[in-house]
Amino acid sequence: MIRYQTMVTAILLLLINTRTQAQLPRADGYKGIWYTLGQFSTYGDKYSGGLGTYTASHVPMAIYAKAVNKTFFTYGGTTGPADRHLLIMLSYYDHTNKVVPKPVIVYDKQGVDDPHDNASLSIDEEGYIWVFVSGRNTSRLGLIFKSKAPYSIDDFDKVTEAGITYPQPWYVPGKGFIHLLTKYTNGRELYWSTSKDGRQWHPDQKLAGMGGHYQVSNMHNGKLYTVFNYHPGGNVDKRTNAYLLQSADMGATWTTIDGKPITTPLTDKANLALIKDYEAAGQLVYINDLNFDREGNPIVLAVISRDFKPGPNGDPREWVTMHWKNNQWDIKTVCTSTHNYDMGSLYVQGKHWTIIGPTGKGPQAWGTGGEMVQWESKDNGVTWKATRELTKNSTRNHSYARRPLHARSDFYAYWADGNADTLSRSVLYFANDRGKVFMLPYDMTTPTAKPQLITH
Repeated sequence: MIRYQTMVTAILLLLINTRTQAQLPRADGYKGIWYTLGQFSTYGDKYSGGLGTYTASHVPMAIYAKAVNKTFFTYGGTTGPADRHLLIMLSYYDHTNKVVPKPVIVYDKQGVDDPHDNASLSIDEEGYIWVFVSGRNTSRLGLIFKSKAPYSIDDFDKVTEAGITYPQPWYVPGKGFIHLLTKYTNGRELYWSTSKDGRQWHPDQKLAGMGGHYQVSNMHNGKLYTVFNYHPGGNVDKRTNAYLLQSADMGATWTTIDGKPITTPLTDKANLALIKDYEAAGQLVYINDLNFDREGNPIVLAVISRDFKPGPNGDPREWVTMHWKNNQWDIKTVCTSTHNYDMGSLYVQGKHWTIIGPTGKGPQAWGTGGEMVQWESKDNGVTWKATRELTKNSTRNHSYARRPLHARSDFYAYWADGNADTLSRSVLYFANDRGKVFMLPYDMTTPTAKPQLITH
């Protein structure tokens, strides 16, 4: 009898554990990953600090879903302020109730501390959430996960594992996915692939291979645009030039901005996709964002530098917009900042353009990021003015302000902070379109919590 009861108890415990494990584990708050590249020079590391929303080539990292009035977002997290163990995190902001849940750990990178392995998101027409986890070269493969229920972050199935770096998945209703990615075939070369259902993918096709590239992409009315630089001799520290290609048919054909057909892959740096020859001027190009004016013309946001190393030798680091209008590229300077990796995002509402980025001097003067500032233009990007200091008197630099796809006014940009000079905790924040900044709860004891307003 005792033996029988012991067996029943064991079975019940197994069922309870099985039921408990049906959902992914939750973290007890929003703790961002801290990282240092380890490439030091006179003024510190090439980039370092709180890089939970890194890189600019992970697109999109957040998506607003109108059906449930939530903005889903991913970031690179960890377990505590002294821990550099990367966790792929997923959560959402509930616009109706103004709360966030405990974030879900979609994938444990098992000892990896590198936020190059952060994820990007996509949501299909049925509401399923797709998480594209970046790998790194061939040493760590990328992964694709699909939620088990529409608009739910509770549990995911692993769909595939493949050579994916810097994932940029775009879903087109009725057609499926077109995924822009990077492969280390001869430097960081650009590829694309398509899939009707996200499970069976066509073979990767090379888009550009001129020694290496970093790209940022976006879609407008079903047309995919990608803007990218190139790496002379495969050297990422010499990244320069700006190019743009577009495809209106899921990658079947590619053209320049003015409709000229392009044969892929691009292999010569002198080609019709060139926006500007920055190499001739000895300038470096760090691409931040890609958006569109009200006519659907692309606008590129980039930082132009003179030196890959941090410090004053690279100044002035100019924030510029490259706007296609009147059948030519119109390039305007917005402002300057102090670091090549001072990454921000561009928002466009008619004539009113907004940039949110770390252009203010931060506590780690020559480190990645700084104080978040909001810049505005009311004349289609011709003139700019700093209108709000979103953060001030910070103890840690803020960096990588990201724009959600279909961003709503009350979750307009999100980012992380971190000490660029030494290991520190990394807190996550978001801002609304009026410049109010909220801190996501670093520690949570309840299933949901309201973010804390830190500026008025």
